[in-house]
Amino acid sequence: MDQIPETVLQFGSGKFLRAFADLFIHQANAEGQNVGRVVVVQSTGEGRADLLNRQHGRYHVLVRGLAHGQTVDRVEEAASVSRALSAAREWSDVLAVARSPELRLVISNTAEVGYNLDPTDSPNITPPRSFPAKLLHVLHERYRAQQPGVIILPCELFEHNADMLRGIIIRLAEDWGLPGDFRDWLENECRWHNTLVDRIVAVAPPGHPLLAEDPLTTVAEPYALWAIEVKRLPSQLFRHPAITETTNVEPYFLRKVRILNAAHTALLSQAIPRGLRFVRDAVLDPAVGAWLHRLLFEEIVPVVEGRVDDAPGFANQVLERFRNPFLEHKLSDIAVYHEAKVKIRLVPTRDEFQAKFGKVPPLLEAAIAWKP
Repeated sequence: MDQIPETVLQFGSGKFLRAFADLFIHQANAEGQNVGRVVVVQSTGEGRADLLNRQHGRYHVLVRGLAHGQTVDRVEEAASVSRALSAAREWSDVLAVARSPELRLVISNTAEVGYNLDPTDSPNITPPRSFPAKLLHVLHERYRAQQPGVIILPCELFEHNADMLRGIIIRLAEDWGLPGDFRDWLENECRWHNTLVDRIVAVAPPGHPLLAEDPLTTVAEPYALWAIEVKRLPSQLFRHPAITETTNVEPYFLRKVRILNAAHTALLSQAIPRGLRFVRDAVLDPAVGAWLHRLLFEEIVPVVEGRVDDAPGFANQVLERFRNPFLEHKLSDIAVYHEAKVKIRLVPTRDEFQAKFGKVPPLLEAAIAWKP
């Protein structure tokens, strides 16, 4: 596998992408698809990049949880990462990857504020501070090297994430006075795919025997979905059981954000004041679990039903996923960027419930009002 070329440039070194896209690429490579290897860019700090390099891009994923009432518990090793680069100290190496004729895919997973621009960014700052400016720098470098466009798969949890990111990049290119031919290249030569990602990933439990040899060991639930919107065929994407190609990713986004992510965010308002620390403990708590069930089936499912596939079935599956006996999914992790998440995950459903039924949904209202 070390002979496979570096075809993927990835912005984000966190546990989610390592247990999601990078693991899928490894599995596709093992099947003989030769997708390629991943160059990871760490934008803030350097520690994780250094650790990935010390481990030669190898790490373990503990796939553990419940699936259709059955217990799953297996260890998978991933080896798709060839190297990791620190944006702060190795930006010239990032640009060298951008110029490579082997590069095909750009993947990203930044935080909820990751598309925000930094007003101090300019074409002359290396590296730029914001993620969109970094991506623009990379794509402009590739254009200047007269290389073909790339496939861009943003994994941020924004509606129409690729359309949003492309718009930001093109406006920034205009602001920076970059040539019109380059902007046409961005529009017509690069393929921007809206996506929806769905897999719960958490840190490995303290004391797990693999941590001594592999501090990057992480835990992922069995469930995984990567819905990718494809409007131009052939898609040029690799095949994997978790990947679903669709002409419209919107129903997948709506179902995941309004049911699973909304349940996570709303749960905080009931669980944290009771001193609960993990999602599983919150769902198994009689009072909190009953509250969450009512929230899902009385206030959320009635709003999205008919617009997504099997909303009640997905809600029941979410409750099973939350009861995962292996996953130490911290409520404190979910609380990060809480205000931004509430606006995306809860407020639209509250407003649509009120418009549809002529009254305020009390459970959603309470969850929206709660502050960490």
